[in-house]
Amino acid sequence: MQRRFRFGMMGGGKGSFIGSVHRVAAQLDGKATLVCGCFSSIPRRSLDAGATLMLPKNRVYRSYRDMLRLEAKLPPDERMDFVIIVSPNNMHYPMAMAAMDAGYHVVCENPITMNLEEAVNLVQKMQYNRRLFMVTHNNLGYPMVREARDLILKDKLGKVRRVVAECPQGWLATRIETGGNRQASWRVDPKLAGVSCCMADIGTHCQNLAEYVTGLRITEVSADLSSFVKGRLLDDDGSVLLHFDTGAKGVLWASQIAVGEDNGLNLRVYCEQGSVHWRHADPNTLRVDHLNKPSALYRSGATYTSLASTATARLPAGYPEGFVESFANLYRDYYSALNTTLTTGTIDEEYSCFPTEQDGLHSLAFINAVATSAKTNNAWTPLADAIGPIRLQPRPKATPGLIPDPPEDGTLK
Repeated sequence: MQRRFRFGMMGGGKGSFIGSVHRVAAQLDGKATLVCGCFSSIPRRSLDAGATLMLPKNRVYRSYRDMLRLEAKLPPDERMDFVIIVSPNNMHYPMAMAAMDAGYHVVCENPITMNLEEAVNLVQKMQYNRRLFMVTHNNLGYPMVREARDLILKDKLGKVRRVVAECPQGWLATRIETGGNRQASWRVDPKLAGVSCCMADIGTHCQNLAEYVTGLRITEVSADLSSFVKGRLLDDDGSVLLHFDTGAKGVLWASQIAVGEDNGLNLRVYCEQGSVHWRHADPNTLRVDHLNKPSALYRSGATYTSLASTATARLPAGYPEGFVESFANLYRDYYSALNTTLTTGTIDEEYSCFPTEQDGLHSLAFINAVATSAKTNNAWTPLADAIGPIRLQPRPKATPGLIPDPPEDGTLK
């Protein structure tokens, strides 16, 4: 397909940190352009955001349903190809369901829904409607994360024994949600965030990163969650013991009350013959240890790294790159799959370079199991989606504008 993809955005207006990251990353390689959006549930704020982004007034919408309905009336060479959802958690599900029903492909922030039941329904809808879905676990886009995965999957370090993943932050150490901090207020509200704050917000990134690098699946958890800040309804700290499908074991710690920590995401994987160590604060470096040998420091962009790593390194070794580029790498992978889908009308079932709806479902199963375990005296709790992926027979490819609006509750019909 010899043109730029066109995308719209739901959420991501003024005050949204992640919205601007997505806009920059999605357009970094010149393969896509923002053409429309509903940037806030408050119409005036949406219109103001659209003006700031210099979008035409007729492509800035007062509601996401107006956006889907009116975009579908545009000629095929003008309407958006896919939508990016960067709203609070409670809107991910209805927005994604409506977008897929209207014929659009979807990119969605994590978590994809508020609960496991919604996640199962969303996966069924996506596979029934044959839409391309990406959930933005951006850490999978770092070159050294892909290098670590390559070393382990090619069995260069032996069988995985122990996984340690952690993400300490300190920004919720006090009750800033009562002082007008919009980023905090919705995350600690069960009506907007779901059953978890800390584990849903950052714990799932630890979970997803651990599974991606090792190639293993978490099968059961024993969790301890805490709300240290008085009056807070959802967790702001938690520790989780992990059992993987091969017998490997792990521990995951996520906290948003760790004073002095900014975003201390890091991963250590210990195998029979070696280990890998990666830190988000220094994403261009991977420490690799081998049994009875000196440690080695791998650097992104170096000629000795694997193709899986060099394919995502945008600069030569020694030049720093990081957060935005990791998102851009996922978008680049997504565009490759999207090109195939829009050209042939089919979805490659084997695409795996970016996290999909199945990864989003697994993260919701993780959140659900963690919350259940924490409420049952840390009892070992299996992940509810361990039975495997959901598959439905596809229906013919839908055409945008020819499908009625979905029901208000978003259920699969």
